[in-house]
Amino acid sequence: MGEPDLDVHSAPDDVTAALRADVREGLTAARKWLPPKWFYDARGSELFEQITALPEYYPTRSEREVLELQAAEIARVTGARTLVELGSGSSEKTRLLLDGLRAHGTLDEFVPLDVSESALAEAVAAIGAEYAGLSVRGVVGDFTEHLDLLPGERPRLVAFLGGTIGNFLPGERAKFLRSVRDVLDEGEWLLLGTDLVKDAVTLERAYDDAAGVTAEFNRNVLRVINARLGADFDPDRFAHESYWDAGEAWIEMRLRAREDMVVHIPGAGIDVAFEEGEHIRTEVSAKFTPAGIGAELADAGFAVERWWTDERKLFGVSLSRSVR
Repeated sequence: MGEPDLDVHSAPDDVTAALRADVREGLTAARKWLPPKWFYDARGSELFEQITALPEYYPTRSEREVLELQAAEIARVTGARTLVELGSGSSEKTRLLLDGLRAHGTLDEFVPLDVSESALAEAVAAIGAEYAGLSVRGVVGDFTEHLDLLPGERPRLVAFLGGTIGNFLPGERAKFLRSVRDVLDEGEWLLLGTDLVKDAVTLERAYDDAAGVTAEFNRNVLRVINARLGADFDPDRFAHESYWDAGEAWIEMRLRAREDMVVHIPGAGIDVAFEEGEHIRTEVSAKFTPAGIGAELADAGFAVERWWTDERKLFGVSLSRSVR
């Protein structure tokens, strides 16, 4: 088997520079924060795969339920020749879409985009071996920066699954959706997974499981900073928390300092003081209503053509067409 076909737009040095900038900005703010994308080194990806199988974590199962039932309809409506996936291209959900589009007879190319070159190379090799005759080209980059570099035959279907859209703050979300619209021709498609508003108990359990896997995943951001920037965080000195903010309609994940401390981060050129009880916000995960996400898509230049939920109505999947 030859080398995986990759377009590399984000090199390791770029990733380290981006992390350095985020650490400097986020950990010197009055209310400390870090972006959730820094959970994901190899260990972080492994932990997240464990999370998706936990009994408390319903989003992956709920979204998969929708795709199992609707993949053929998605293929029929879009007639897509290229499937573009923002995020990992190796999951079971990806294969459901690939199978539906291949069965419909239109699919020529699969283009997964991911910031991790090693993870993407593995995914491209696996999909290429499994789907003979399908052109598979990975794009190593950040989907907030490199969307305009996406290849693919028209019409394209861009899939952004897993509820990841909820990790953006509202202004960032509007900018991101518009950037997706801007790279699509009129009539091309966006398949979007969105977690739905529900009771606080179900939401908070999904982000604070009994086995403690999510807590380890949350603390992994500190290990990533240690590894890339030479910091001396002790992850065990931070407690994991999840909190449902009903006013903002999002879950916050936090790391709360168990004691006073000073952390040295030489790769960012800063030392960071923490008081006992002070927290770092490491993730927001917004939850949506059908009307709310429909309005956001319309503002960005999309028309929702199909809307599906799982049987329990926990998770929504929308199929939208780009319009003028």
